[in-house]
Amino acid sequence: MQFPAMRLSRFMIATALVFGAMTPAFADETIPADALPGGATTWQKKTGRMAFTHHSANMTFEKRLDFKLGEALFQRLWVTAPTRTKAADGLGPLFNSRACNGCHIRNGRGHPVDEDDPSAGATSMLLRLSIPPQNDADRELLASGHASTLPDPVYGGQFQDFSIPTVQAEGKVTVSYDMQTVELADGTRVELRHPTYGMRDLAYGPLHDDVMISPRIAPPMIGLGLLEAIPDEVLLASADPEDHDGDGISGRVNRVWDIAKDELAIGRFGWKAGMPSLDQQNQNAFQFDIGLSTPLYPNGYGDCTEAQTLCRGAPDGNDPEFDNLEAHGQITDLVLYYTRNIAPPMRQNVSDPEVIAGREIFNSIGCGACHTPSYQLPEQTDLAEQSGQVIWPYSDLLLHDMGAGLADNRPEADASGTEWRTPPLWGLGRAKEIDPRAGYLHDGRARNILEAILWHGGEAKPARDAVTFLPSSDRSKLIAFLNSL
Repeated sequence: MQFPAMRLSRFMIATALVFGAMTPAFADETIPADALPGGATTWQKKTGRMAFTHHSANMTFEKRLDFKLGEALFQRLWVTAPTRTKAADGLGPLFNSRACNGCHIRNGRGHPVDEDDPSAGATSMLLRLSIPPQNDADRELLASGHASTLPDPVYGGQFQDFSIPTVQAEGKVTVSYDMQTVELADGTRVELRHPTYGMRDLAYGPLHDDVMISPRIAPPMIGLGLLEAIPDEVLLASADPEDHDGDGISGRVNRVWDIAKDELAIGRFGWKAGMPSLDQQNQNAFQFDIGLSTPLYPNGYGDCTEAQTLCRGAPDGNDPEFDNLEAHGQITDLVLYYTRNIAPPMRQNVSDPEVIAGREIFNSIGCGACHTPSYQLPEQTDLAEQSGQVIWPYSDLLLHDMGAGLADNRPEADASGTEWRTPPLWGLGRAKEIDPRAGYLHDGRARNILEAILWHGGEAKPARDAVTFLPSSDRSKLIAFLNSL
């Protein structure tokens, strides 16, 4: 893929050239296949807290410049319009972060707002907002698939707790926790945090009486291009919405609107599989998280509603030189290439007997029924790095009912208020290494892997219960396996 010329700082170009010259580690034929979760894309060097920041290891030297330029744009701090350079203006007017990596810290997972310091903001998490259909037109819109949700009429589809100087932020996100103790069969006691989310200092009046709120932390960025390369027919073949095989697992695809193709498509990105493509996922984040216009989301005012008049009237960075967009096509294409090629790191301790035993426990108690270990990707000429790889993401990318404990009670397209997409497990054991504040599950309530397991309900309840009955030695082996991913 070749990108047209764009205005880039000398610093960006120099950085790209220097780091683009780094040599990746090449695969050792003696390494077990499942130690390389991204196949030949896997980054094999030990890089600690920067483990999620490397390009696909099989990327050609020539393409590494595009990767580094995309990375620079992913890290760009956007500023309020207008500016003289026009290269990075158009922030907001409402936003959750000034840069993509402000949420995706070192490309890892986010963390919830600090219970003790809500003034710090919810930078690496956000609250999605929607309301039930109010009339036949709303019901028809949802039924057609053109919309996955209906926004709050005042606060829009997402609660933004930051703003440019001339506009009021929507308010502040709060969280409090009730502690719930779970006792395992061997007497081990585990405290689980049950969160309650709120919004204070509302700047634009009350929320809708029936508003539905869904907290979401930023997910890790590794291997996204590999997930996109899994064919639709493979996902459909593993779906079993009516549970015809009687195993209690009824995964199903979400069908969402693909803006670029102007048709319904299978969703595979986001906590509820609400986005059909990585490009749309990226551009949606530009629009709602940072407040930037893009080819798929051309509003210069971002998520500002008609009720937010000052917000709607604020200056934007739309420029005729760049198709009247702030994050124009040259930017979104480079960011797409970057996010498509963030390499999964090599697994750790893969030959450890405890890890091997933990893998057997993982499979025997049924975790693999949703967390599908591996896929053979097809040959694809337009996806050179991902083409033909054997990958180990440990996800079926399907929706599953996870029970009342994890429910946000907020539908999204075909996803119900109790359904979530199976998150990939690759890189799971690196989460705290990359950011000690990282949380687990969709809202970061779980502080460690065991807590995350114990929150599983619904279709996952039998596997969860099996974990509670494991002897402590077997439970340690299971956790060792998960930490090796």
